[in-house]
Amino acid sequence: MKIGLNATILNDRPSGARQRFVGIYGALIRQQPENEFVIYEPRDCRLGKWFAGQDNVSCRPTPIPSTGRVGKFLAGARYWREAHRRDSFDVFEAMHMPLTRPADAPTLLTIHDVRGLRDTANLLNRTLFVRVLRDALKRADHVVTVSHAMRAEILDFYDRTPVSVVYNGFDAGGAGEVSQAEMAEFRSRHGLPEGYVLAVGHLEDRKNYARLIEAIAVLAARGVDCPLVIIGNDSGHGAALRQQIAKLQLEGKVTLLSGLSDADVRRAYHAARLLVFPSAYEGFGIPILEAMAAGTPMALSDLEIFREITEGKVIYFDHRSVEAIADAVELGVSSQERREEMIAYGSRRVQDFAFGALAAQLSAVHKSLASQPKAFSACLP
Repeated sequence: MKIGLNATILNDRPSGARQRFVGIYGALIRQQPENEFVIYEPRDCRLGKWFAGQDNVSCRPTPIPSTGRVGKFLAGARYWREAHRRDSFDVFEAMHMPLTRPADAPTLLTIHDVRGLRDTANLLNRTLFVRVLRDALKRADHVVTVSHAMRAEILDFYDRTPVSVVYNGFDAGGAGEVSQAEMAEFRSRHGLPEGYVLAVGHLEDRKNYARLIEAIAVLAARGVDCPLVIIGNDSGHGAALRQQIAKLQLEGKVTLLSGLSDADVRRAYHAARLLVFPSAYEGFGIPILEAMAAGTPMALSDLEIFREITEGKVIYFDHRSVEAIADAVELGVSSQERREEMIAYGSRRVQDFAFGALAAQLSAVHKSLASQPKAFSACLP
């Protein structure tokens, strides 16, 4: 089988999409040396380095940037017409929208979330997203998404395209142990106190960090010493968060860290007393798996997807309520019984997200698509 992968959305920036691609496809490529995988790379990142030494992988450099919607569309319009005429596949997988697909191969679309449907602040952006999503779902032969909660959202919007669920994964066995000395050195290097709570995710509005920071101020007023560390690259919300920290006089109580290595992020989880994940919306939630692997208890927004991943076994809060966030954090750092329950549960549950098993699920989707009669609509971009 020959499988084409439009991965031009990916780059070296940490993201759930990148982790999913490297982890699941890394396992799939190793499991199936008889299959050929062709990866279309963005112009600003060589994705082939993630699969070095795998003889069944080849890469196609493209002129398409990994970021910028307009630039991607303009660079891709002409390129994909020629590429789809040149290359022939048994299955073609697209990992972003607008959907580009060949006329003569079944096309699989991976969707991580549909947050654009919830954009009430910008009517134009929401209108465009609705049109692009509907077009993609009409023209895809099959959709893979990252959770049952996400599948329900997609089918609620458009129920005519088959949708399968393949979770995001995490290599708990490859995470490695972190010693007390490593944790102490990490804290010292970044000036962090012991017993901090941790939040991980890019600095953007939907992560709901403003309410989390306000909750830390509420805890301080209660006499609860609960320093907060937020790890994430700035996606346009960093300046506002720093202003808030200063206004609430939380310098030294709230720390923003960006550009950390994977090893340092792993140390941060192990050194944390609690993971707090206050998002207003997520398609999945890889920090939950990372915390499970590190033995870190967690307090999460009461989102359907978070309850799905954790099976209702951890602490949840109403993300719209600062007081509720503060109460959940206080419980998470103070109740030893709840902490031990969450640690034991997480160490078991994270095994369900092994990349090898997820790769086998994705392979079953590929085989099913490849076996279908070749009667596809000639829908070139």
